[in-house]
Amino acid sequence: MRRLFYLLREAWANMRANRTTTVVAILTTAFTLSCVGIFLLLYVNLRSAAGWLQEDIKIMVYLDDQLTREAVIELEGRLKADRMVAAAVFISKEQALGEFRAQFPADSHLLEGLGQNPLPASFVVTLASQFRSPDAVKRWTERVRTIGGVAKVDYNQEWIDALAGLIRYIELIAIGVGVILSTAAVTIIGNTIRLTLFSRREEVEILRLIGATRWFIRIPYLLEGAVLGACGSALSLLILKGGFELFRQQISSTGRLSGIENMITFFPLSVCLALVLVGIGLGFAGSFVSLRRFGDGRA
Repeated sequence: MRRLFYLLREAWANMRANRTTTVVAILTTAFTLSCVGIFLLLYVNLRSAAGWLQEDIKIMVYLDDQLTREAVIELEGRLKADRMVAAAVFISKEQALGEFRAQFPADSHLLEGLGQNPLPASFVVTLASQFRSPDAVKRWTERVRTIGGVAKVDYNQEWIDALAGLIRYIELIAIGVGVILSTAAVTIIGNTIRLTLFSRREEVEILRLIGATRWFIRIPYLLEGAVLGACGSALSLLILKGGFELFRQQISSTGRLSGIENMITFFPLSVCLALVLVGIGLGFAGSFVSLRRFGDGRA
């Protein structure tokens, strides 16, 4: 325990002795992580918007006109029992005709000359969220087409493919930008630790000569890197929260995009804590890399 207190005291002493580099490291780390956070916020909200669009994907299951009421009820039960189906709403021929007249009042006279209602009964099916990928939708529709009494299954495949492509594109950009900016944060913290090591290289050499182990020398610097990362990530969250609230206020005051301010969200508490942990990890990694290089250089 005494050794742990000593190591913590050494880490704190290093930071106090190098206030300028410590402050610069925290600010640059906060700026770098803020850039990561801005992109992550965009990604989270765009991903959420894509999820809302996915909820609007409907699949129309049209039925044979000769299908009896009992067969329709049986088919409805079969669809609702399917684990891939989140909801199945029955639309009768009369309801379909009423909706057509409501949506296309100027063209409703086209059906009057036919003598009977030509529109088929159908089910409007919404798949569960985990089964809305293009492949899953295609497999489900191919399976339902083989069910007796089903005349046709229709959905907008191009729209589903385009939406899936958009989500993949957003995820790839998020991963690429996150890796680049995280590497920048590691480099910044690592250089800060290296500056501290060079400024105290004589003290480090003395510790080596009196028999201090390599890890006994390194741990205070690793702790310093972790603290720098934690402070930088916490400060970046404050910057992001302030900027986010200012952005929402500006949107609300313009009135042109009314309602959007309620659709965008900030990180939940769990993600904020995860970002702080990521900052600690990046700071630790930066220190570790810098210490290895410093050790190699001395050897």
